Amino acid sequence: MSTLEDYTARIEQLAAELGLEYYPVDFELVPQNFMLEIAVYGVPVRMHHWSFGLRYIHQLLHQNMGHSRIFEVMFPGDPCRAYLMNQNSLAENTLVAAHVIGHADFVRRNALFERFMTMAGGHILEQSAARAHRLEHALTRHGRPAVEAVLDAALALEPHIDIQQELYRPPYPIGTPAQPPQPGPFQQRYSSLPGGEAAGTAPVERPRQPPHPEYDLLWFIARHAPELQDWERDILLAVREESFYFYPVHACQIMNEGWACYWHARLLREADFLPHQLYLQALKVHSDVVRPYAGEHQLALAINPYHLGFSMWEHIVEREGIEAARRICAEEDDFGFIRNYLDAPLADHLDLFSYQVRKDGEARVLSRDIQAVREAILRPRYNYGAPRIAVERVHDDRSLVLRHDHASDGRGLDLTAAEQVLNYVARIWRKPVTLHTVDFRGAHRVLTVSHPDSGHTSAKPA
Repeated sequence: MSTLEDYTARIEQLAAELGLEYYPVDFELVPQNFMLEIAVYGVPVRMHHWSFGLRYIHQLLHQNMGHSRIFEVMFPGDPCRAYLMNQNSLAENTLVAAHVIGHADFVRRNALFERFMTMAGGHILEQSAARAHRLEHALTRHGRPAVEAVLDAALALEPHIDIQQELYRPPYPIGTPAQPPQPGPFQQRYSSLPGGEAAGTAPVERPRQPPHPEYDLLWFIARHAPELQDWERDILLAVREESFYFYPVHACQIMNEGWACYWHARLLREADFLPHQLYLQALKVHSDVVRPYAGEHQLALAINPYHLGFSMWEHIVEREGIEAARRICAEEDDFGFIRNYLDAPLADHLDLFSYQVRKDGEARVLSRDIQAVREAILRPRYNYGAPRIAVERVHDDRSLVLRHDHASDGRGLDLTAAEQVLNYVARIWRKPVTLHTVDFRGAHRVLTVSHPDSGHTSAKPA
């Protein structure tokens, strides 16, 4: 009787024959509770924080209510690491193994994954475990309240990185006042005349810090907060590095999941060594994964990335061929993929539309126009799904000024949540912090934390 290991080896051989290329994949069967922890923490071993406990409860409730099921978790790298649920059936895990191979091919080809893996390294699990060990040392040495204050801020700012920058950046040069030019003979004679001393040299200002709006908040605070200790900077930079690693997973979710679904379907279809009954069972799992709606509902108000991505890749391969699909796989992220390859006929076939939910809960279709549909899909993915906030200025007294670029991200802030995050930031900046933003109505607001230890935030119209 064949085992999962046998089927996986033969599927990998078939994948090589079909032109898939990927770093080696280490497969491991794990229990359900371990899989749940990986899904919540992001990696098997990560720094501890109370927010992960909340995520665990949320995920557990969803799973127990039948709203979600985790089949696998795969970490790109060299080698890739894939965790499969040991409670899955042989048919389910055979499909999952083929799905993981599709993921591995995608991340090996895709330029965004390649760029970030080059910067962050291909050994995220080992690096994350080492950071967790350093954090435990910091807890022992500095105490839980001090460490959690830094982690509160770091994890609140986790999506606030600038993915256009390099992972390892030197700090900005420390600004020093420029020396005024020495007066020439005429200026010396003029200043000696009666009243000449009134035309003295104008005060010299320090160079602006930062020299331009800085969107990499984790990096800027880690490098330029006036009173941070080295262990605190290490925590901020560790969270930033993990955020860089996971960005391509976020930015390519539709492409990546769709590509994996396309290849698991094709690999199983061409795997003539699989027993007929096992193939039918796997086909049922595939149908459940790529359907557009959840449960028995016939309409979905959220995009299933597996369904959309799979449909788009099938559409592309049918029209342009597999080599064109591989080129698109290498060059695009979800933004280019959706804008360039989700066309009107496919959107109509998939019954896609943009909509608005009223305060009373009623959902109203806004548009089926292809541009509106594309932007509705992409809007929540912009800037890691977070509001776009920049460091605008550090004053001479070291007070920090932040500004929300609401014009580019098209959203107002939840002021209650913004105040909480601002308090977290102030506790590690340790000087007054101000945020210029707009509320959900578009009205300009200014939030200020003047005394970090008090936890008090003042809010006023701009």
